[in-house]
Amino acid sequence: MWLARWLHERRITSLADCTEDVWRAYLAERWQGGVSRDHAKRVCTYLTDLWAFDHLSAQPAGISRPPWDTEGVDDFLPAADGSARGENNTEPLDPHVLGPLLVWAIRFVDDFADDILAAWAERRRMFTVAEANQATPEGRAALAEFLMPRVRSGQALPAVRWQGQPRLARTYVSALTGASLRQVEWFNDHHQFPAQVAERPGPCPLGVPVTGRIGDKPWREHMDFDEVAELMRHLGTAAAITCCYLTGMRPQEMQGLRSGCCPDPEPATDGTPGRHLIRSRHYKNVADNDGNHISAGDEREVPWVAITPVVRAIRVLERMVPEGELLFSAAHHDFTAQRGHHGALKNGALNHRIDDFVAWVNREAEGQGMPEQIVPEDSHGAIGMSRFRRSLAWHIARRPGGLIALAIQYGHMRTVLDARVSSGYGSRSRGGMHSVLDVETALAAADTAAKLRDQAAAGEKISGPAARRALTAAADTPRFEGRIVPATFARKAAKFLARDGVVLFDNPDAMLICAFKRDNALCEPAPGANAPRQHDCRPGCGNAVRTDTHARLLRERADEIDQLADASPGPLSRRLRANAERARAIADTHDATAQTAKALT
Repeated sequence: MWLARWLHERRITSLADCTEDVWRAYLAERWQGGVSRDHAKRVCTYLTDLWAFDHLSAQPAGISRPPWDTEGVDDFLPAADGSARGENNTEPLDPHVLGPLLVWAIRFVDDFADDILAAWAERRRMFTVAEANQATPEGRAALAEFLMPRVRSGQALPAVRWQGQPRLARTYVSALTGASLRQVEWFNDHHQFPAQVAERPGPCPLGVPVTGRIGDKPWREHMDFDEVAELMRHLGTAAAITCCYLTGMRPQEMQGLRSGCCPDPEPATDGTPGRHLIRSRHYKNVADNDGNHISAGDEREVPWVAITPVVRAIRVLERMVPEGELLFSAAHHDFTAQRGHHGALKNGALNHRIDDFVAWVNREAEGQGMPEQIVPEDSHGAIGMSRFRRSLAWHIARRPGGLIALAIQYGHMRTVLDARVSSGYGSRSRGGMHSVLDVETALAAADTAAKLRDQAAAGEKISGPAARRALTAAADTPRFEGRIVPATFARKAAKFLARDGVVLFDNPDAMLICAFKRDNALCEPAPGANAPRQHDCRPGCGNAVRTDTHARLLRERADEIDQLADASPGPLSRRLRANAERARAIADTHDATAQTAKALT
């Protein structure tokens, strides 16, 4: 009846009109009222049964098969809290948001961490000292000598913020003077310091050096006793952003990491350094032999490969928690209240900390005179932990410029993932990260086809054994004018890339276009691969295509190599000049064999 009313409101009068798009639209609106995942699963089962009975009946109405019956129901269900936003609806972060956010996160880990951790250690030492101080005449005299000249001269008094209001920094003053906390409290009340602190709150500089820099200047004049707890909180958040985005982990997988999860690797037999591997536990779809969910999870068979920023973030987190403890232990990341919570920080807490981190970053960027590094608001709402995995593909296949170039090193991920060793890695649906990569790769291939079509129309000549095939593919490939794609595009992208021989891949390093056909490829792609191994492009491949633009770029590169050869020692200079001559020879071959699009077609 729910379905019937919904169809009636939209003037859909026949079940034959229940197409795949209708099914998706129905579920998207059906969950708006808030339903549990179990109830939503039953609804999907009822609708699947409706299609099945129609399919088996003597006179079928022609209902389309629901997409969740082929793609898996998990990604069509609402979130566990009953909200309509499930994982399948997760939007990627805007690159203009993710770029400066990642810059600041890595800056915290690489440049600020030593200062913050040193200041935190000093702050804890001062707490220990202040709690151990005894009330003595010497302490009271030192207290008066420290505070009274400031009061008489109208200087600011060392203050901390408590419940939004400035208060005298009792612990800080006690640790500096040797007076007991009770003596500081009596002094505060007797001389009516609260009103003076409210009028003239001052800093509480710590005696630790500042080594971190922003540009060519220190990021702080001094580390402040009152700011350290907040900075420690932001440091943990920055490490979380770095780990979550630059590994592709699910939030719960990252929350399960423990100190020691990423040991330094042993060097290989040839002396080359090994790769850092992160070993942890995973929890999704972990079941025993009877099909019961195992809440403790299981160790991942395939570890994550950690790049340098991730390793540094883990090392920072290991300095924040005891050995063997969860890297995001709620007890050890509670730097203000120290409430002793158990387990790891929850998603809600991390999401809230990210919001606070962004607010701090924007204040700092404005104060440092760097408006270009402000993190703007995202058009799809708040930044959340679940959105980092979805955003990863923007920087694997597309390689946009600007600050996002920090993630270009993930270009190797397609080669790794195409082996289908880890089918759930980076999953947004049952296809795993592969579906997301396929979307981005398909869009890049469409751009390449459109560019080749435009170049041919402008009169550029084309050469190569696959030139005719490439022109045909370019003519048949639709131009993609936008950048936001629906979730349904993932399956279409996979089908697009599966068209062996007619998908075009731009290879700017080799200065050619690859009209990828597995049987012709000399790069030895894996069985079933839908993309070339672009890092292993080889001369003489039957998939190569070049344009006049490629020939011009080859000659420009040859000139650059010659300049390097002029400044290089003999043997290296000869090798460089040989490379330059090869590049010119390839360009000459193009000039001699290239034809216009009209001649080729």
